[in-house]
Amino acid sequence: MLPRILCCLALISKPALAAPKVVASIKPVHALVAAVMAGVGEPELLLTGAASAHTYALRPSDAKKLDDAAVVFWVGPAFETFLEKPLSTVGRKAKAVDLINAPNVHRLAARKGGLWEPHEGHDAAKAEETDGHIWLDPENAKAMVIKITFTLLQFDINNSERYQQNALNYIANIDAVDRQLKAALAPVRDKPFIVFHDAYQYFERHYGLAGVGAITVTPERAPGAARVAAIRKKISDNGAKCVFAEPQFEPKLVGTLTEGTKVRTGTLDPEGSALKAGPTLYLELMVNVTNGLTSCLAG
Repeated sequence: MLPRILCCLALISKPALAAPKVVASIKPVHALVAAVMAGVGEPELLLTGAASAHTYALRPSDAKKLDDAAVVFWVGPAFETFLEKPLSTVGRKAKAVDLINAPNVHRLAARKGGLWEPHEGHDAAKAEETDGHIWLDPENAKAMVIKITFTLLQFDINNSERYQQNALNYIANIDAVDRQLKAALAPVRDKPFIVFHDAYQYFERHYGLAGVGAITVTPERAPGAARVAAIRKKISDNGAKCVFAEPQFEPKLVGTLTEGTKVRTGTLDPEGSALKAGPTLYLELMVNVTNGLTSCLAG
C-alpha cells in the first residue's frame, strides 16, 4: 500500500498583508485555494464534514459567507447545482469563478451510468452534460491552481509574490505525488472494477485504469432491478475484481451485487469527506483513492 504523503508548503518569509474574503465550494477546491493562499489568509469552506454536493441544501450561514465574499471558487453548475441560483442572488457581489472553464482544464462528457461502452466519456466539447469531477486528474488540478492564482492577483496584488510562489510549490507537490501514484497503480491497470457512482472517470483516464461500470447514475437515485441484474452479469462476464462503495452513501447495494461471488469490496472517497479541510487535503485524497484501489484490486 502506498504510504501516506503529507507535503509541506514552502512559504516565503515576507510578511503578508490582509487577504480578500474568499469562499470555496467543496473540500478539493478549498484545498487548492488554501494552498495558494497559505501564509496570507484562509478561504471559507461551504461543504464541511461529509456533506455531498449531490444532495446539499444551502444554509443561512452559507448564504452569509457568499454575501460577504469577494471571490467564490467552485467547479461550476455541472457539479454544485445547489450553488447556481444563490450565486446569482445572495452572492451577486462576489466574483464567481467556475474552475471547470479554467484554461487547460480537460473536460470529459458524463457517462450514462450503468455499464460503460468503450467510446463513452469522450471529450466534452460537444456533449450535453459534462462530468464535473475534474480535480481527480492531476493535470486539471494544476490548471485550477493557476486559475486560482491569477484570480487572487486581481484582488490582492500586494501579496502577488506569495501567491505565485505558493502556486509553484504546490504544483511541484502535485507532480511528485502523481509520479508515486502512477508507479503504485501500474500493477493493477488491467484489473476491471465497478464503482458506486461515476465519479472517477478523470482518475481512470489519467492513470489508465479499467473501470467498467457504476452502480448508480447519480448517487441519490437507487438503481432499478434491471440495472442491478445487468451489473451482476457484468461482474460475472467481465471478471470484475472489486466493487467500491462510498462513505457518504448507502452501501447495501454493494453487498447485493457481490453476494455469492468472489468479488472483493472496498471504499473510495472522491471528495475527501473524512479528511480535515486544508491545503494538504487534495494530495491526501489522491493518495487515499490510490490506496483504496490498489489494496482491493491487488488482492
